[in-house]
Amino acid sequence: MVVMGRVVAPYGVFGWLKVLPDTEAIDGLFDYDTWWLGKGDDWREMVVETAKIHNDVIVVKLQGIDDRDAAFACKGKQIAVPRAQLPQPDENEYYWSDLIGLHVKNVQGVDLGVIDDILETGANDVLVVKGVPVKAEATADKDAAGKAEKEKAQQRLLPFIASVVLEVDLKAKTMLVDWDPDF
Repeated sequence: MVVMGRVVAPYGVFGWLKVLPDTEAIDGLFDYDTWWLGKGDDWREMVVETAKIHNDVIVVKLQGIDDRDAAFACKGKQIAVPRAQLPQPDENEYYWSDLIGLHVKNVQGVDLGVIDDILETGANDVLVVKGVPVKAEATADKDAAGKAEKEKAQQRLLPFIASVVLEVDLKAKTMLVDWDPDF
């Protein structure tokens, strides 16, 4: 499965859902007659009855979700499509869901953390890399220890451009970047 968006809210009283797509084009999900709705290990296939663009989201009516309560129960769930139904990405192109969870190291070998999210900014996509919290060594100066721990668990925003992202290895779940660890 490849996650292509998420349900952000119910829409109206007849079971419609507001979906924030993670697709390059806002109507990219319209190519699929069935979507998978769920999160974690709980997924179910849903037939799309009707879908349309509404401002910057998609509003959709899925078969079997017929009232506001059923729609509200879907809030926060993800929308996915089986990978086999998606086109193969070109060289050096990736589905965002394949990048989420990759371990990021810079060319000096510093572990910067794990990709937690990706933001679309218009000019280029931005990787949200969350540092892995590392316990500070025991020290008499608790302020220094707290600061050191906070610095190790920081969040970094890295532009997803060729001069920064040097190598992506999906099989090893790693990414090599040219990025200063102090940024």
